Amino acid sequence: MEEELKCPVCGSLFREPIILPCSHNVCLPCARTIAVQTPESEQHLPPLLHSRGPAPPAAAPGAGPGAAAGSAACLDSESAAGGGGGGDHADKLSLHSETDSGYGSYTPSLKSPNGVRVLPLVPAPPGAAAAPRGAGPPSSSLTCPQCHRSASLDQRGLRGFQRNRLLEAIVQRYQQGRAAAAAAAKCQLCDRSPPEPAAVLCEQCEVLYCAACQLRCHPARGPFAKHRLTPPPAHPGAPGGGGDGGGGKGAGGGRKLPTCAEHDLENYSMYCVSCRSPVCYQCLEEGKHNKHDVKALGAMWKQHKAQLSQALNGVSDKAKEAKEFLVQLKNLLQQIQENGLDYEACLVAQCDALVDALTRQKAKLLTKVTKEREHKLKVVWDQINHCTLKLRQSTGLMEYCLEVIKENDPSGFLQISDALIKRVQVSQEQWVKGALEPKVSAEFDLTLDSEPLLQSIHQLDFIQMKCRVPVSVPPVPLLQLEKCCTRNNSVTLAWRMPPLSHNPVEGYILELDDGDGGQFREVYVGKETLCTIDGLHFNSTYNARVKAFNSSGVGPYSKTVILQTSDVAWFTFDPSSAHRDIVLSNDNQTATCNSYDDRVVLGTAAFSKGVHYWELHVDRYDNHPDPAFGIARINVVKDMMLGKDDKAWAMYVDNNRSWFMHCNSHTNRTEGGVSKGATVGVLLDLNKHNLTFYINGQQQGPPAFENIEGVFMPALSLNRNVQVTLHTGLEVPQSVKQPKLPNN
Repeated sequence: MEEELKCPVCGSLFREPIILPCSHNVCLPCARTIAVQTPESEQHLPPLLHSRGPAPPAAAPGAGPGAAAGSAACLDSESAAGGGGGGDHADKLSLHSETDSGYGSYTPSLKSPNGVRVLPLVPAPPGAAAAPRGAGPPSSSLTCPQCHRSASLDQRGLRGFQRNRLLEAIVQRYQQGRAAAAAAAKCQLCDRSPPEPAAVLCEQCEVLYCAACQLRCHPARGPFAKHRLTPPPAHPGAPGGGGDGGGGKGAGGGRKLPTCAEHDLENYSMYCVSCRSPVCYQCLEEGKHNKHDVKALGAMWKQHKAQLSQALNGVSDKAKEAKEFLVQLKNLLQQIQENGLDYEACLVAQCDALVDALTRQKAKLLTKVTKEREHKLKVVWDQINHCTLKLRQSTGLMEYCLEVIKENDPSGFLQISDALIKRVQVSQEQWVKGALEPKVSAEFDLTLDSEPLLQSIHQLDFIQMKCRVPVSVPPVPLLQLEKCCTRNNSVTLAWRMPPLSHNPVEGYILELDDGDGGQFREVYVGKETLCTIDGLHFNSTYNARVKAFNSSGVGPYSKTVILQTSDVAWFTFDPSSAHRDIVLSNDNQTATCNSYDDRVVLGTAAFSKGVHYWELHVDRYDNHPDPAFGIARINVVKDMMLGKDDKAWAMYVDNNRSWFMHCNSHTNRTEGGVSKGATVGVLLDLNKHNLTFYINGQQQGPPAFENIEGVFMPALSLNRNVQVTLHTGLEVPQSVKQPKLPNN
């Protein structure tokens, strides 16, 4: 449950949490650090805040998220102490920075453990002129660090958002329970009586140490250097540690009744169905809710509690099934190991019966079994890890919801009940049909039948002993040039044997060079006379030849045919590898998404050589999302923004500016964004090993990435606010074409 109680900005437990319009929570001090003014009204802090003394110093580059939060908290206390409009000004501060990317992590910005960009306050330069008298305050906005939806601040600033009192009470109870549990934990290696309180827990050794025993028995060097030491965990019976914890006080049990944010003397008495918030009597009489549909606060409280409880029952059933499924998967691991060993033993016994000439083939077959076993084990381990993660998230959400249900504050509960119900329903829907079924079986679909091969060897010896007329090798195959062709980066070859050929043919061997004048290598061995080879380099020339073989040997090569692959790549989005939330249309050339979270889709082409250029036209762009364009490996993570992991290189862009991202590192902020109708170009130059981006025909920033090597696929990440259409088969922009050398 602890993950539910942590702020997405600072990564610590919530302090004075407020509810954003998107139903997510954020600390009030953190909200001040991420509030940003619109570009039209960029300016320094109001003079009122500078008159109290010098601005707080910027956090050092090595400072943690708490430094920024602490600065914001101090600023809040100063402005509150000043009275008047100081607090309002502090809530509407512009925290704009010249290096602000929304995700960046370099000086002078700070970065939270959850990957959210936090900006320090920007003081006004000495001698800066005060704002003109009568000028209105700058308009500000706040972007949710979880769903990235922006919310505009009115004249009340951050005070316009409601405090999440229910979450605040749960955090306080959780902290008290954790402190009590940490105090109760005792060192497991102490020779003192009683043992000293435990200071750390080693996750690998699973032993509690006090400070003295940790230095003596578990030093941070040698084999212990990589062990992870954490604070002692809360025991299950402690408050906030899995037990009941005593529950919270009711409305009449000593807790102060919540009052209306707009009418301090009025308590909440009704619930506005239209606005989905509790209201007081004066709000109905003279406020903006006088014409809205309202219901009794207690009735809506009971109704939403019942809905949340019903949804929790469904998640609880799925969690039980998931636990049973994990047991089944672990048993499956053991069965796979045992069956794999059995198959290896059978394979070795069969191969040992063959002649020494089959030793190399035996090794190849052993490799196939090992790969099959590793594949099955990897699939099962991946499924275990995925299911464990989903189960942990569902369990944490269940514990948090149970704590919420224990609360007796109707208005506080109704503030978050809609969002919780939706989250629980989404958590239940993630256990789709087939999610709790093994993706592989314990059986190996491999069978080695050595009898035909042994029989063939004996028959070959016997036939040669009795054969009076030797069989000649096959003649030269004839290439059928009218059937040979190239398409994109694939080639198709056809051949036949010459007429009146009486020598038997058992099969053919097709050889192809590397497209750069290198040595030939076998690409096909079989009885067919037609073969298509995919995955070749674009704009390359390949040489191909074929020969036939029978029991007497291998015949001569055919003539060499020269095949030229396409100069430019034609491809579409790949529906088979795209995330399930991606929706493709227009013959897989137009992509959109069903989720508010970023999802990844790849192209059908793979590049490892040459220069390639494609464009993506922005058909729809709502609410200023951050689509990302670039390239990726085939195994890129597809449920987060492109460039968050080490398998993708991307540029993500909003309506004002863009950044380059790889391994979640943000660089080269460049002004100029996208809107509806914009075109984003991607230039992949594998001759120079770099990647360049274009917006509306103009290069966006410097070359984004250099020294990139390997096999890459076009990639894109977007959410439901964006729709793009892919355009391929384009010529490389003139600005990057190599100039022709003059003839001497």
